[in-house]
Amino acid sequence: MKIKSQRDFVSGVMFVALGIAFAWGAANYPIGAAAQMGPGYFPLVLGVVLAALGMFIVFGSLVVETEDGEPMGAWAWRPLGFIIAANVAFGVLVGGLPAIGVPPLGLIAAVVVLTFVAALAGRGFVLREVAVLALVLAFASGVALVLLLQLQVPLWPWFVG
Repeated sequence: MKIKSQRDFVSGVMFVALGIAFAWGAANYPIGAAAQMGPGYFPLVLGVVLAALGMFIVFGSLVVETEDGEPMGAWAWRPLGFIIAANVAFGVLVGGLPAIGVPPLGLIAAVVVLTFVAALAGRGFVLREVAVLALVLAFASGVALVLLLQLQVPLWPWFVG
């Protein structure tokens, strides 16, 4: 069978692989039932739905005709690197790195740094716009997680209070 859309085929295979990985990882936790969900229920359902969506996309890539076959383009390494770096920075700033003595700096600093680093992935970085977005996201994250959901997430660095 001939692949008629290379981009759809590759993305569908990626969805199937991620879905299987999530479902497999969920098997290590109690699943429970729909009425009493265990910690593995949501990752299992997410994995199954993601794999099913991937299979649907792969099927479409083999059946639906496209003009040029939608070839895969070059990898966008710069955006990929900045997005991964933003997530790593967020995790380090929220949780710290106790193994090497880096203390957590809190949710507000983590969201601000995450926003700035992720914004570098795009081509149209405007400092004022990113600063406003970072402050709005930090405020909304603090309100949602700490005040509304009452999660025990430190908002500020340990030296602020």
